[in-house]
Amino acid sequence: MVQKAKILLVDDRPENLLALEAILSALDQTLVRASSGEEALKALLTDDFAVILLDVQMPGMDGFETAAHIKRRERTRDIPIIFLTAINHGPHHTFRGYAAGAVDYISKPFDPWVLRAKVSVFVELYMKNVQLREQASLLRLQLEGAQAGQNGGRGKDAVGVLAELSARLAAAEEQAEALTKQLDESADGAAVATAAHLERKLSALRKALDALEPGAPGRA
Repeated sequence: MVQKAKILLVDDRPENLLALEAILSALDQTLVRASSGEEALKALLTDDFAVILLDVQMPGMDGFETAAHIKRRERTRDIPIIFLTAINHGPHHTFRGYAAGAVDYISKPFDPWVLRAKVSVFVELYMKNVQLREQASLLRLQLEGAQAGQNGGRGKDAVGVLAELSARLAAAEEQAEALTKQLDESADGAAVATAAHLERKLSALRKALDALEPGAPGRA
């Protein structure tokens, strides 16, 4: 079963949440509602989200304050936030949104196609990161098995495991490269930066795997 990404929709007006759900339903991901900043923070305590769509003007804790709380938490600080606002107070207001940690700032009424496209990019990046974490976990487990095999005199088995892991990592690297090229064409700076971060993680994983190859410099 393919895991679905969760998208957090934060707005105090039910009709706005309904409209967002209608726009994003085509992405076939899990949409989670929150009608206040406090409710959004509570949802973020237990679930992982690919992206947050956050209304700026809300009674009580507004979008800026909610974003500040999100960015202060280690668990949630890297989740992309797209601010949605029905007002425009000029460049200073927009700058405040970016200063609060938003990756994008969209004024209502917005183009449904543009919003869906932006969200889909962050969903795809999230899924790639999930895949990378799973590959890293599998790599760690299999390397432990390979090392145990070497200590027990099963060097050939260890070499086979390393070859299999190298092939799986190569597939992930190829997908990440294709995604980066696609994002370069869209010119979305925040998404490109996130993709570059993903490629750096893959590169670090490749270096760690190469260091375990027989005959690698410094390998006992």
